[in-house]
Amino acid sequence: MIEPFLSANPVLRKLEDAGYEAYFVGGSVRDYLLKRRISDVDIAASATPDEVKSIFPKTVDIGIEHGTVLVLFNGGSYEITTFRTEAEYKDFRRPKEVAFIRNLQDDLKRRDFTMNAIAMDRNGKLIDSFDGQTAIKDKVIQTVGKAEERFGEDALRMLRAVRFVSQLSFTIETNTLTALIKQVDLLKNIAVERKKAEFEKLLGGKNRNEAIKVLLKTNLFLYLPGLATKEKHLKQLINFQCDSLNKNEMWSILLFCLDIQEKEVVEFLREWRMAIKDIRAIQQQLLFLEKRLQHEWSVFDLYHAGYDNILSVEKLYLVINGMKETDSINHWLDLYDKLPIKHPADIKVTGNDVMKWLDKSGGPWLKETLVEIENAIVARKLENNKQKIKEWLMACNPN
Repeated sequence: MIEPFLSANPVLRKLEDAGYEAYFVGGSVRDYLLKRRISDVDIAASATPDEVKSIFPKTVDIGIEHGTVLVLFNGGSYEITTFRTEAEYKDFRRPKEVAFIRNLQDDLKRRDFTMNAIAMDRNGKLIDSFDGQTAIKDKVIQTVGKAEERFGEDALRMLRAVRFVSQLSFTIETNTLTALIKQVDLLKNIAVERKKAEFEKLLGGKNRNEAIKVLLKTNLFLYLPGLATKEKHLKQLINFQCDSLNKNEMWSILLFCLDIQEKEVVEFLREWRMAIKDIRAIQQQLLFLEKRLQHEWSVFDLYHAGYDNILSVEKLYLVINGMKETDSINHWLDLYDKLPIKHPADIKVTGNDVMKWLDKSGGPWLKETLVEIENAIVARKLENNKQKIKEWLMACNPN
C-alpha cells in the first residue's frame, strides 16, 4: 500500500477498533489500480455521523445530511461518509432522502460507474462486487446497474462519463452510451456550477479531443452554457494540442475557437458562473493574444501585459500556430525582465513632484504628463532617475 492510504490507515483502524467497518472507496481506489497520482482518499464506514464524531474528537460537519463528516486526525483531514442508500431522486440530481445503512454492498450499489464502485480495506484487500477491475483493465466506463436508472438519478453522471474519457482515455460502454444519448436532455436540470466543475476537468484531461468528439456526438454540448450554436467552432478545438495550457488558458483557447467577440466574453463567462478574478484574467489573455497574433511584442505591450500574461499568451500563440518549440517564451520573458520599470509605482517621481516643479495644480494634464514620463522610461528615452526626469520635464515645458 502507498500514500496517502498509509497515512489514512490509522483512521480505518480506529473505526474498526470501535466495532465498525471502514474502507477506502471511489476515485482513490480506482486511481491506485491505474497507478495514477492520488491526492486524497475517501473513506466509507458503517458508523453514523454521530458515531464517527464520538470516536474522533476533532470533526467538521461538511455534509452531515448526506452522512459526511470531516475528521481531523494525526495532522491530516479525512472525509468519512456513512454507508447509505438513496431514495427517489428529485430534479434528476438530488435524492429526496438518504438512509444510513450498515451494509457495504448496498452502499457500493448506488455509485455511478463500476470503476468507482470498488472498496479496499486497510490491508489492501479489494471488494469488487460489480467487476470494476475488469472495466479498468478494459478501459471501459460502465454504470453500476442500468444506465438509464443511474443517469435518471443524477444527470450530471452523463457529463462525468465524458470527463473520464478525457482524464483516463477510457471509452464509454455501448449500453451506457446509448442511454446517455437517449437521456441527454436531462442535463438541463443540472446547475451550471456542477457542469462547470466537470467541464473544466474535461478540458484539463490528456484525451480532451476525444472527449469533445463525444460531447458533439451525443449532443451533450447543447446543454452547456453558450455552446448550443457553436458545434462547428467546438470542432476547431480538436485541432489543437493543449497539454501545456492551464485552466484559464484552456478557457481562452476555447473562446478563441468559439470566435466570441471581446464585448461578449464577460457575458459568456458569467453564464458559466465564472469568478470575477478569472474573468478578468481571461479577458487580459485574449486582449494581448489578439495583439500577439497580429505582430510581435513591443516593449509597451510587454510592459502593460506583465509576466503572467506574457507567459500565458505566448503559450496560446504557440498552440494556435502548432509550434512545439518554447524558446520564444524565454525570449519574451527575458526582454520583460530587462525592462527599466515593471509598474508605474516603480517611477522615481510622484504627481506631487511634477506639480511642484511646474508650479501647477492638479488636473487632467497631470495624468497625461505622468503617462508621458512612464512611456519615455519604458522606451529607454529617459532614465528612471528623479533629477533626470526633472531636467527632461523642464526641457519639455520651458514656460
